[in-house]
Amino acid sequence: MKSHKRGAPLSTASVGLITAAAVVTSLRGLPLLAKEEMTMFAYLAFTVVFYLVPASLVSAELGGAFADRKGGIYTWVGEAFGKRWGFLAIWLQWVQNVVWFPVGLTFGAAAMAYTIGRPELAKNGWFVGTFCIVVFWMATAVVLRGVRVFAKFANWMFVVGTIVPGLFLLVLLGYWLASSHPIGWQHLSDPAVSSNGRATFWPSIHGFGAVAFLAGIVLLFAGVEVQAVHVVEMRKPGREYPLAVGIGAVLALTIFVLGAIPIAAILPHDEISLQSGVFDTFAAVVTKVWHMAWLVQVLSLMVGVGAVSGIFAWLGSPSKGLLATAEEGGLPRLLQATNRYGMPQNVLMVQGAVVTVMSSIYFFIKNVSVVFFLLSAITIALYLIAYMLMYAAAIRLRYLRPKLARPFIVPGGNSGMWVVAGVGFTGVLFSFLVAFFPPDQLPVGSPVLYVGLVLGGTIVFCSIPLFLHGRRRPDIASPVQAEA
Repeated sequence: MKSHKRGAPLSTASVGLITAAAVVTSLRGLPLLAKEEMTMFAYLAFTVVFYLVPASLVSAELGGAFADRKGGIYTWVGEAFGKRWGFLAIWLQWVQNVVWFPVGLTFGAAAMAYTIGRPELAKNGWFVGTFCIVVFWMATAVVLRGVRVFAKFANWMFVVGTIVPGLFLLVLLGYWLASSHPIGWQHLSDPAVSSNGRATFWPSIHGFGAVAFLAGIVLLFAGVEVQAVHVVEMRKPGREYPLAVGIGAVLALTIFVLGAIPIAAILPHDEISLQSGVFDTFAAVVTKVWHMAWLVQVLSLMVGVGAVSGIFAWLGSPSKGLLATAEEGGLPRLLQATNRYGMPQNVLMVQGAVVTVMSSIYFFIKNVSVVFFLLSAITIALYLIAYMLMYAAAIRLRYLRPKLARPFIVPGGNSGMWVVAGVGFTGVLFSFLVAFFPPDQLPVGSPVLYVGLVLGGTIVFCSIPLFLHGRRRPDIASPVQAEA
């Protein structure tokens, strides 16, 4: 194997920021929350209690306990249940990521459409698909330069393209309220989010289709554990990694809450688009009131930069976890290859090829919103299975490896872990089931076809790793590599 360059250890702040970048992945999730108006707080409360807190605590304990190992969720689940299930977990984390890339880049395509003054292109499948493919390969070229290079890119782009535009949304909200403009959530007709035309804080639930967006909201916070593959890059990972997880989780929650409210306030409910809601909010004030269309283009460019920062945060991390399985003979020898920067170059090439195929769906389905949510639903189902495995592993390891050094421990002893991991497992299981129901908020066409595509995609992508593991070749395992 090739040796690769070493550099300075990754700081707590750096890993915290890249964790936030992985979770937030730009401002794309804000319209999804805003679409729920004030009921967003009920969904956020569910997400925080049943997902964000358990996932952060459990990943902090496991990441610290295995700080000398680079496999992330592969190592955690593998130590608890064996390599077959560890491989399934890291595969799901990786493949859901591959399916998600076209979703995340769709938002970047919308940003570019507004940047060039052609917002209608955000709904053009050929424009969106081409943008996704070109930008993904450009990002791959950067990631191949190593962890420290793409982490630096991701962190700075996150600040410029997510935090700054997010703060500007708050400025617009202040202006909108101060100038006595109509408030979006005060004029509603959708009974799912209102009563007598006024926003409610509790959703009107009349079927699973009414809460289908819940699974999408849960997914907004996915990724608090994904940077665990880089713990070996930190100076004192056992202590610093749990702190980084906390920083990333708090920052992500703050951005989502404060960013969604301006959209819900400024845009009428029926005009909130999942793809362009952020840009429409900019335009509603900056263009229509201030007559500064050029500023919308600048802001859109910044948001597009933020979208790509999330791609960086995800592109290089699960692939390194998958590399760990390849090095143990779980994948063909070809996929063990790393470049001089320690990056899994062939895994990244395969990843790029799959993303190219997935992005090509936009060329054939006219409704970009439907493709967007369909791919999101498959992504949700796959990722939530990985989380169920993580929670189960955390409980089992308390009994299987009771003397394992854990710099951070979920409080309350084994009972505390049962409560925290049990709550997390229940939350993701419910969200997993909800993901298979077509959302009432979107024209998905045939519900049967929708469910069939989501279920079929989930079964296919879960079957592949079990098939591959049955044909693993321990005899082609590589020596343990030193990490960059």
